[in-house]
Amino acid sequence: MNKSKPVFDICIIGSGAGAAPVAYELVNAGYQVCMLEKGGFYRETDFFKDEMLVRKNRFQSRAPDELHIIEPPQEDGSFSAQSTSQFWGGNIVGGASNFMSGYFHRLKPVDFRLLDEFGPIEGANIANWPIRYEDLEPYYTRVEQTIGVSGKVVAHPFLEPRSTRDYPFSPTLEHPIAAHFDQVTQKMGLHPLPMARAILSTPWQGRQSCEYSGFCGSYGCHSGAKGSARAALLQGLVGKKNFHLITHAKAYQINTDNKGRARSVDYYDHNGQSQRVLARFFDIACYAIESARLLLLSKGGKHPHGIGNRYHQIGKNLHCCAGGTGHGIFDVAQLTPQQAQAFKQRGPFWNRALQDWYIIEDKKIFGKRVKGGTIDFVFDPPAPAMRANNLKWDENNNLGSALKQRLKNDFTQKLDFKFEVFCDWLPNDNCFVDLASDIRDKWGSPVARVRVGYHPHDLQVGRYLVQRGKEVMKAMGAREVHGAAFSEPTSNLIAGGLRFGRDPKSSALNPDCQIHDCENVFVTDGSFMPNGGSVTPTFTIYANAFRVADILKKRLA
Repeated sequence: MNKSKPVFDICIIGSGAGAAPVAYELVNAGYQVCMLEKGGFYRETDFFKDEMLVRKNRFQSRAPDELHIIEPPQEDGSFSAQSTSQFWGGNIVGGASNFMSGYFHRLKPVDFRLLDEFGPIEGANIANWPIRYEDLEPYYTRVEQTIGVSGKVVAHPFLEPRSTRDYPFSPTLEHPIAAHFDQVTQKMGLHPLPMARAILSTPWQGRQSCEYSGFCGSYGCHSGAKGSARAALLQGLVGKKNFHLITHAKAYQINTDNKGRARSVDYYDHNGQSQRVLARFFDIACYAIESARLLLLSKGGKHPHGIGNRYHQIGKNLHCCAGGTGHGIFDVAQLTPQQAQAFKQRGPFWNRALQDWYIIEDKKIFGKRVKGGTIDFVFDPPAPAMRANNLKWDENNNLGSALKQRLKNDFTQKLDFKFEVFCDWLPNDNCFVDLASDIRDKWGSPVARVRVGYHPHDLQVGRYLVQRGKEVMKAMGAREVHGAAFSEPTSNLIAGGLRFGRDPKSSALNPDCQIHDCENVFVTDGSFMPNGGSVTPTFTIYANAFRVADILKKRLA
C-alpha cells in the first residue's frame, strides 16, 4: 500500500441520487469521504432554458469517446447490435437527478413481494425483495424532509402506509386543467391523485422556489428548487475538510488484495493520467449499466470474472421502465373563452396521477389478478423548435404559405396535453449488461454491451393502461386522442443489473447492498432493485441510499 496517499474512510464512485445521500450522511458524521465524478460541477447559473442546449447533450458522454452497444430484439427473435451514446443519465455532479421531472411516488408494499402476490410468470425472473416496505418507509420520509418534497397526501385505494400525515412542503402551483381533471375523473369513479414533486414550492435552505418556466424535465434547474443530488445534498458539503470531490475522474478499476477485499480504485483524471484512491470502504453508484461494467472490469485473484461475479450475477436482471405514452389534443375553438384562456396558461404543473389500476382485477383480459401501474398526467417541456420542425412536411410536402398556416394552427388553435404510463419491466434472461468484446472507450476499456429484451406481459399491461389514459382524455373533451405502449428501453429509467437478495447464486448484493463476496464494496444506485415498481425509481434510489448510509456508519464505527 502506498503510504504517501491518504486512506479515506470511503470512496464513492458517482454523485447522483444513489451516491449523494451516502456522502451527505458520512461527511456530516465526520468521516473522510472521497467522491469521484466523471463529469464536471455545474451550478444553477450554468443551466439555461434553451431547448437546443438539451439536444446537444452538453452534460452527457459523447460519441465516439464513450459508447454503449445496445442489442434490441428483432421480429424474428434475434437481437441486433447498434452503438449509441444516449444511455447516459448525465455525466455531471448530481447525475441524472439534475434533469429529472421530480415526480416522486413511493413504491407500495405489494412491490416488495411481487412473486408472492402474483405468482411466477414463465420467462420472467421475478423475485421478492429481501427487505419490506416497512424497512424503507422511514427513509422515504427522510428523503421528503431532506431533499424537499412538495405535495398533498389524499386518501385513495392504493395509498401506501405513511409515518407522517403529509409532505413537508405545500403543493407546487397547479394549472387550471387540474381542477377539470379532478371533476371528470371523479365522475368516472376514479381517484385523482395530486403528485408529490421533488421541487420546492417555497424557498428553503438557500434554494429558491420554483420559477414555473415549464423547463423542468430534461433541463437543469435554474432556481435550485429541484431536489437534485447536487442542489439538495452535495452543494452544502463543498468546502468541508473531510469531503474530497474529484471531478472529471473516470473510474476504471477497483483493485482487491489476496483476500478479495477492495483496497483502491484507479481513475483517469482530466488530463488522461491514471490516479489511485485508497479507502477502507467503497460505494459504487455509477448508474445501473456503468456500475455493472465497472465490477466486470475489476478482476483480481479472488475475483477472476470481476468483483462479485462468482456466480455470474453481475449485470443480470437489468430492467428498464415499461409502459407507454399518450396525448389528448384539445381544439381551442371548441372551448369557451374562459376555458381557452385558462388552458393556455404556461408554467404551473398539472400534477395529477391515477393509480386506480395499480393492481388490475380484469380477469377477462388477463385471466387473473395482475400487477398494473401508474398513469401520470403531465406537460411536455417546451420544445418549439422541434415542434415546428416536425411540421415542415405533410403528406403533400407543402411548404411556403401552407407551412405557415400549419404552424399558426398548431401553435394557436391546438392544446396538447400528455399522459405517461409506468408499469413493471419484468426482469428476464434477455435483459443484461456484459462487456463488448471488440469496442473500447477512449481510455481503452471495453464498453458495455446491453441487451434489452422485454417480456410480452409488460406490453400487455402497458396497452391496458394506455387505453385507460385515452378514455380519461376523451372524457375531458379532447378532440383527438393518441396513445401507444412501447417496448423500447427508456434510457433515463434503467435499474437492476446488481439485484440484492439473500442467495448469492441468484443475486449480486446482500440485503445491505454489499457485494456478496467482497465485504467492503457496496452499491447504492438503482442497480439493487429486483423490479422497478410502477413508478419512476429516483425516490426509491434516494431512500435506499440513506438506508445504506446508516448501515455504513455502523460498519465504519
